[in-house]
Amino acid sequence: MTAQTSAQKLPLAKAINESLRRALENDPKVLIMGEDVGKLGGVFRVTDGLQKDFGEDRVIDTPLAESGIVGTAIGLALRGYRPVVEIQFDGFVFPAYDQIVTQLAKMHARALGKVKLPVVIRIPYGGGIGAVEHHSESPEALFAHVAGLKCVSPSNASDAYWMMQQAIESDDPVIFFEPKRRYWDKGEVDTSAIPGPLHTARVARAGTDLTLAAYGPMVKTCLEAAAAAEEEGKSLEVVDLRSMSPIDFDTVQKSVEKTGRLVVVHEAPVFYGSGAEIAARITERCFYHLEAPVLRVGGFHAPYPPARLEEEYLPGLDRVLDSVDRALAY
Repeated sequence: MTAQTSAQKLPLAKAINESLRRALENDPKVLIMGEDVGKLGGVFRVTDGLQKDFGEDRVIDTPLAESGIVGTAIGLALRGYRPVVEIQFDGFVFPAYDQIVTQLAKMHARALGKVKLPVVIRIPYGGGIGAVEHHSESPEALFAHVAGLKCVSPSNASDAYWMMQQAIESDDPVIFFEPKRRYWDKGEVDTSAIPGPLHTARVARAGTDLTLAAYGPMVKTCLEAAAAAEEEGKSLEVVDLRSMSPIDFDTVQKSVEKTGRLVVVHEAPVFYGSGAEIAARITERCFYHLEAPVLRVGGFHAPYPPARLEEEYLPGLDRVLDSVDRALAY
């Protein structure tokens, strides 16, 4: 099945694969680079079949050297290419952190706008797959804090398809966080649709009593929490943020002005997490609408534990509903 067909039900990973295929077809300057992205098709098979169809000059197996991969992508972007770089796992990105935050993020400003760096860095992130150390981390706040980088994360197959297209078309560097435990979740993808703006949040479920705001892997958890709360007569609105930098505060504000309460949910540790910025901004914007303090749900301020303990570490349905009850009790 090609990327040119219309509506189809795809796993999130396959939606990204189809999106990359379409980008390679549409623009000869698009390249895919990373460890094992070619012959193997990536450890999660997200790039499966692309090297076979587009050749080793377009889908490039690189050495195991993240700093070198990103540095090469920066050079290619300066020469007019649009590299899409895969970091195999979230915890492997840090050898490239210097290249990303001191070069990739800053070049546009240093050049007074004359130089653009259309680089996409794909990072499978988060836990829930029973992986070993350094394979289940959520480093998005480290990148969202850096001016010059855009940071996004899809929660479903349709967004994965379209947001990847938009990220590749962006003239600014985009860190594309892929929720690895949602790779196999299927959803409807209309490849002929007109997508909304890349950095706009969406209301995934309407409600009146409280707003749950999340992105990436936690959107599904919040939708499950809203369904469970409905059985107890509570109406929860779920906002899929989709973008961590920039953040669409207007959509969150509109929701909170209606519900009067907000709980922000992410896998990453609560301490200094993205939820802190959202809580602060919404408190400033919605002070006279809030019926309770903005609450945050996330991981603990501790290294990610061994796989046997990750279900205790990750925020799940019970922890989200507990915060909902706390907010509604005010």
